[in-house]
Amino acid sequence: MSGKRRSYESGHRPKFMVVVDQTPECARAVHFASRRTARTGASMIMLAVVDPPDNFEWLGVGEAMIEEASEEAQKRLDAAAREARNAAGVEPEQVIRVGSRADEIIKLINEDEDISFLVLAAGSAKDGPGPLVSTLAGGKAAASFPVPIVIVPGSLTDEEIDALAG
Repeated sequence: MSGKRRSYESGHRPKFMVVVDQTPECARAVHFASRRTARTGASMIMLAVVDPPDNFEWLGVGEAMIEEASEEAQKRLDAAAREARNAAGVEPEQVIRVGSRADEIIKLINEDEDISFLVLAAGSAKDGPGPLVSTLAGGKAAASFPVPIVIVPGSLTDEEIDALAG
């Protein structure tokens, strides 16, 4: 578990963290976090997580798969960073990790004591809240999570988010 958050101490700034993936609701989280980041003078960090290949006997094949998935993750991060710049003039830090999404989110929060909020977006009402919201904000995980989780409704438009986030 992480230690004390240092976001508001001298020499530190709070960070809004967004997980960038291929889900449609991801854009809602990026837009909200960008607007809040700009409004509050915070900074922003975007995380993309690459799933490791399952049981590859040939190490080179597994490494090639990770490299290809990392390139795709970087493209998603670049697109999300463009959205952050366009929405609010924010230049986010970008991080790619290999592993389980839930584990890598927790690890990054524990490593970066300036991360103050995790921003997620819920999926549509018919599809449910989405896997990250279900995993991180539901049940026992939410009770012991190291930072507040902000859940943006996936149905909000840019204009509605702007009115809420500043």
